[in-house]
Amino acid sequence: MPSFEVTPIGTVRNGRKDVQHTDNWGAVRSTITIDERFGEACLQGLEGFSHVEVLFIFDQFPERDDYREPRPYRGRSDLPPVGVFAGRGPRRPNRIGVTCCAIESVDGRELTVVGLDAVCGTPVIDLKPTMAEFRPVDVKQPEWVGDLMSEYFQP
Repeated sequence: MPSFEVTPIGTVRNGRKDVQHTDNWGAVRSTITIDERFGEACLQGLEGFSHVEVLFIFDQFPERDDYREPRPYRGRSDLPPVGVFAGRGPRRPNRIGVTCCAIESVDGRELTVVGLDAVCGTPVIDLKPTMAEFRPVDVKQPEWVGDLMSEYFQP
């Protein structure tokens, strides 16, 4: 397959630096500063939305060497093994993360969001306003996922 290059559009700034601290993202306030090459009006109109999808790179995690064997989620032996595309963890091909966050404010090239699960310094590769028409209606997931993720977005 051909490869491609992605250039970050901005960077995350917040108080979270420990990539091993993986829960309690719900109250984390992050400011995403967009690169000046996009100009001061690059976020204009985003303030009319309540949420934004942030696509970012898990740059502080190496890719795994081999993705063929399913592994227990988060390395927990009490959970069933899943294939690499049945999880949202950082050790994945291309290391792309995506999170839907509440928009707190928009000011020039600065977007402040709440609930972004990315540590300080994380490169952002795209932003997309969350639109109701793109959200699924009947989401289904295994019961163990709800139990595992119960504290992920808690304050």
